[in-house]
Formats: sequence, structure tokens, C-alpha cells
Amino acid sequence: MRLLAALILFTRLPFWRIASVPTDCFKHAVTYWPLVGWLTGGIAAAVLWSTSRLLPVEAAVIIAFACRLLTTGALHEDGLADFCDGFGGGHSRTQTLTIMKDSHIGTYGVLGLLFYYTLAWSLLTSLPASLACIAVLTGDAWSKCCAARIVHVLPYARTQAEAKTRIVYERMSPSDRIKVTVSGILPFFLLPQWEYLFAATLPIVVSFGYIRLMRRRIQGYTGDCCGATYLWCELSYFLLFTLISRLL
Repeated sequence: MRLLAALILFTRLPFWRIASVPTDCFKHAVTYWPLVGWLTGGIAAAVLWSTSRLLPVEAAVIIAFACRLLTTGALHEDGLADFCDGFGGGHSRTQTLTIMKDSHIGTYGVLGLLFYYTLAWSLLTSLPASLACIAVLTGDAWSKCCAARIVHVLPYARTQAEAKTRIVYERMSPSDRIKVTVSGILPFFLLPQWEYLFAATLPIVVSFGYIRLMRRRIQGYTGDCCGATYLWCELSYFLLFTLISRLL
């Protein structure tokens, strides 16, 4: 039921029709976030592969990202925009959290989304379509694995009543941390050469950097922080993945 809760929470696909999920299951949804990445990354990769057979890879990447946005309801992109607005425009913990909760997007949020998508598109279109598909799938799952660590090492920065989804994630047990790690690593078996594994190191560094930033600025995390960290980790993965492909 916890996996179903994660699919309901992190996608807009009608998984809620399968069964009624207890509220408590949603508090453990982050444990299965990388597994959801198999689905969202897999859909994007499949769309990229199929459309690249008929269209230029530049168009295929855009269509693939659009399909992932439809699948997730732009959940993580909303978090990235709010994170950039809050941390860019806020000068105190209270001000940062207040800005992040505002549903309106500001200059920093727009710039953050433009930077993410422009660089991600540039990197993926420089790769052969088959390699770009692998990067999308492996990057989705692994980056969510790296970002999931936030809920284990930081407290929630707001009260449960103040949370957008009214859900505060529980800290992961040792078995949960194993599940997160294994589900993030398994897609790496699709890599064509073992050297591409080095691309997994940069998202780890990025996630630790953002954890330190959150601890210093707001003494915790929010759901927006999770989404933003995932996307920054993914972008760093694409960056190093592309660099490795040019060196091989």
C-alpha cells in the first residue's frame, strides 16, 4: 500500500482508483520515490525513443519532458520554482518559508526553471537518442534516491497543518534506506559502459550541498525542497553523464 501511496502522491495517473490508501502510508511515500522514478523516467525515455524515430532529437526531448510533466503534474517543477523564489528572495527563515508557500511564481522561480530546462535540453540533445533515453531513466531514479535522503537527516521545517499536502514524511528506517538505495541503483545495469557510473557521484555532492543550505537557512526541509533537490541532482547527473560520453 505504501508503493501505491507513492504512485498516487508523486504522479497524476489514476492509481487512486485501485484502492483506498490509509493516510499513514503517505508518510512513508519517499521510501518508494525512486521506484516511482522508474515509471516517470521510463515513460519519458519511451517517448523520447519512439519520437526520435520520426522527429529530430531536439523535438523528441521536448516532447519527452512534456509527457513527464503531464505524468507528475509538474509537482517537482513547482517545488523548484518555489525553492528558488524562497531562497533567492528570502533574507530570514520566516521570510523564506513564507515566500515558498506563496503560490505565485517570482523572478527567481522563472529563472530557475529556465536554467534547468535549457541546460537539460542542451545536454540531452547532444547525446545519441539511445544514450539520452538511458540518461533520462537512470537519472530520474538515482536523483530521487539522492534527494530522498533529505527527509532522514533534516526535520520538517513547518508544522503538519502548514504543509501543502498536509503530509509530513516519516524518517526512514534502516530497511527503508536500503530500499531507496537499491531502487535507485538498479537502473544502472542499463548503462552501456561502467564508466558512466561516475555520473552518479555528482548528484550525491549536490544533495549534500543542498542539505547543508537548508539546515542553515530554514533549519529543515519542505516538500518544495525535496522537489528542487531532485531536479538539481538530475541536472548534475545529465551534466556529468554528457561529459563522460564525450571522453569515451
